[in-house]
Amino acid sequence: MKTLQNLVGGIWEDSLDDALIDVVNPATEDVVARAPGGCRGDIDRAVAAAARAQPAWAALPVAERVALISAWADTIAEHAGELAELECREMGKPTGIGRTFIDGAVAGLKAAATQALSYGFEETVSHPDGSATRILRHPLGATAVITPWNFPVPMVLGALGPLLAAGNTVVVKPSERSPLSAVRLFELLNLPPGVVNLVLGDARAGVPLAEHEQIQLVHFTGSVEAGRKVGAGTGRLLHRAVLELGGKDPVVIDSGVDPAATAAAVAFGAFVNTGQICTSMERVYVHQEIADEFIDALVRAAGTYTMGDGHDEGVMVGPLVDERQRDTVRRHVADAVERGATIRAGGVEPDVKGFFYPATVLTGVDESMLAMNEETFGPLAPVVVVSSFEEGLERASRSRFGLAATVYTNDPDHIAAAARIPAGVVWINQWQGGGPERLYEPAGDSGMGATGATAAYDAATRPATVHIAPQPAS
Repeated sequence: MKTLQNLVGGIWEDSLDDALIDVVNPATEDVVARAPGGCRGDIDRAVAAAARAQPAWAALPVAERVALISAWADTIAEHAGELAELECREMGKPTGIGRTFIDGAVAGLKAAATQALSYGFEETVSHPDGSATRILRHPLGATAVITPWNFPVPMVLGALGPLLAAGNTVVVKPSERSPLSAVRLFELLNLPPGVVNLVLGDARAGVPLAEHEQIQLVHFTGSVEAGRKVGAGTGRLLHRAVLELGGKDPVVIDSGVDPAATAAAVAFGAFVNTGQICTSMERVYVHQEIADEFIDALVRAAGTYTMGDGHDEGVMVGPLVDERQRDTVRRHVADAVERGATIRAGGVEPDVKGFFYPATVLTGVDESMLAMNEETFGPLAPVVVVSSFEEGLERASRSRFGLAATVYTNDPDHIAAAARIPAGVVWINQWQGGGPERLYEPAGDSGMGATGATAAYDAATRPATVHIAPQPAS
């Protein structure tokens, strides 16, 4: 049984605490590794290593930092299949889906790092009196990245590019539920020692990292409850936090769209990765004119999402990450049925080992139900029939969350109106659309702090002004 280690200052080492956490394969319920529980001493060592490495890393020319990050990305790409297999083993994601997201994350890492070459780290404005004003953007120093279990590799890579390219060093703490792929990711690391450090553990490591006085920025992705604590801790220190938290993302479907094609797109958005995506489609509002055709097509589509071990060919719905997550899905479905909803597809667990739950479609739901107002994070598509597109937009906007939303419409006026949904990202006719130019900040309880494009570099740097005037004449 492998016991995982931390990476501190370029050296793999055991935790200073003996407590261990079992890493469980959710498809078999077998323990596949053990990871440290974490402690403050582990964090102190890693932060110290990051702080020591930061001045030399920041002193490198930007182009050299970008080249080193890009070389690491190329190495990761060569091992993408292996990393996808580890993600499958630790949290259940089908390997083909995992490979697709890892490939995308590698490309995103290179693109984000390359943006540093055109970012304005230094700009000078000359004045008629002969003086000049220089605007400098300095790296913050040692920073932290705390990632969730659902995308162990992509979430780490998505945060690291701008932080590293801007000259910061990083301590990474992945979720204790999926540490295997993160360990392998950093075994492939080819950056100078201490530039990136890895500490494993649960809240025993996460809390002291988020509240460490030498950590200048915390990039956290996780639950609203944990995010509030991170924000409070960084606020006390007057340090920065970028928080991407929960979502209850709506999809609004207008009349005039193709019901079958739209149902296929919604099924993918609701069921891929077993619904364990922050931007999964968790509330579906469909116009009454096409509702019957759409629901029938969605039910048929749900039946094509084969459930099983993510290592097996053709599997689209792997297990949920653990029993706790499956309990959440069970609870949401049971609550909806008790309040009058109808199960149109799925809803029956297989009598096998593993934390499986099938792709499930509910109709007859309303906002009183847990499935419509709490994050499910499972393969569940609750459908509400609305009388108009405007009603769909209005109901989609009734949420304390505001991460993302998707709208399907062919009407130019409705496309323009969709921008009113209070969300960081609104996709029109293409879920997960867009490229490296994407820039957003979550609304409501879904988080705070803009990310993407130049905003990531703005967050990773501190602006300062140096004004230079001619020497006064005698």
